[in-house]
Amino acid sequence: QVQLVESGGGSVQAGGSLRLSCAASAFTYSSNCMGWFRQAPGKEREGVAGISASGDSTYYANSVKGRFTISRDNAKNTVYLQMNSLKPEDTAMYYCAGTRCISRWYSLQVPFFSYWGQGTQVTVSS
Repeated sequence: QVQLVESGGGSVQAGGSLRLSCAASAFTYSSNCMGWFRQAPGKEREGVAGISASGDSTYYANSVKGRFTISRDNAKNTVYLQMNSLKPEDTAMYYCAGTRCISRWYSLQVPFFSYWGQGTQVTVSS
């Protein structure tokens, strides 16, 4: 059974940083494209960042471009999301997700991702 486990969430003041991690198991991790999504209360889940199977290509939502960095360590079956210059509007539950790199997976749309973690909460106060 595929399992994705997120960690690293927490509470931080605006302007601060957090690093999220997502560990994968029972999963052909290295051949899957990975993404980070977030969902704030009352809002739809949205794609934040994505990374190709090799790690050579990354994609970001405009709202986080220049502030967030996605990376992966295939030797550790782990994907990361470094979040800098955090804003109150970044407050949300953050989810790690995986996909078999299907066509247009990099558009970071929820239906394109098959595997999901349980989420980790990020709260940014002003």
